[in-house]
Amino acid sequence: MNAVFDIPVQAPFSFAECHWFLNRNFDECLHRLGPDHVVKAIKIDGTPVLMEVSGGVDCLRVKVLQPACTPEIKEAITSYLCVWFDLDRDIRPFYGQLKKYPALAYMTADFRGLRLVGIPDLFEAIAWSIIGQQINLKFAYRLKRRIVEAYGETVEHDGVPHYIFPEASRLAAVQPDDLRAMQFSASKAQYLVTAARAFADGLVSKEILLLLPDHASRQKALTAIKGIGIWTANYALMKSLGEQSSIPFGDAGLLNALLRHNVIDDKTDQAKMAAFFQQFPGWESYVVFYCWRSLSRSDFQR
Repeated sequence: MNAVFDIPVQAPFSFAECHWFLNRNFDECLHRLGPDHVVKAIKIDGTPVLMEVSGGVDCLRVKVLQPACTPEIKEAITSYLCVWFDLDRDIRPFYGQLKKYPALAYMTADFRGLRLVGIPDLFEAIAWSIIGQQINLKFAYRLKRRIVEAYGETVEHDGVPHYIFPEASRLAAVQPDDLRAMQFSASKAQYLVTAARAFADGLVSKEILLLLPDHASRQKALTAIKGIGIWTANYALMKSLGEQSSIPFGDAGLLNALLRHNVIDDKTDQAKMAAFFQQFPGWESYVVFYCWRSLSRSDFQR
């Protein structure tokens, strides 16, 4: 089967904007970026697959680097990319809401086509949010690289390693002290192993959460696991399940963006934040994502 295929996308979509998000000068180990493409390894039915993704005219162009492309691999890659780049969502109604809020209206032009770049694997999303708790992003990416290189899988292509995040069953067998040696705190090491065991034992999974009736019940299922609080649960639900009502209140970047846009004057003003998000029903997570995007603006004067 042809190793190159296109996935149609609905406008507005900007691969360049999504590429920007993936290329924020952090030590990301789970994909490699070229000037106009991203190379990523994933597992499909237990088989490592390496793909190169770029933007085309109203499409994503996918090149399967290894193994040979089959109809099953093509279908699985398409499903993965639809979650990774939120391709199935029509964001025009979101832009309509942004235009009604003067302080954010500029985003519809400046960040046009940016999609909520997700983390399709729920365990990876949970683990990443645990890793990032209460530390700066630079150190969080360093810790992620250590755990991925130690326990993840590697796909070699043209002499270059491409990493896949460790499966829950792999991390479930790790001792917390092994993570402590990588500079994880004692509590964070225990939380990661506990979460991995919950996934490995089948107590929680993406499929289980999708069967639950609403956001509150999915949030409750995740926070029942020690080490997963409201922020971690909301982040994972937003990034992996595309939950639009997931707002990671307390996130430092979000708070700074809300201050910049004069939405709040005080980072502890929960009532004002809640009232703000009520103006974007069904698009709360997109508002969060675009607020994060706005932090890159060194010339911000609004």
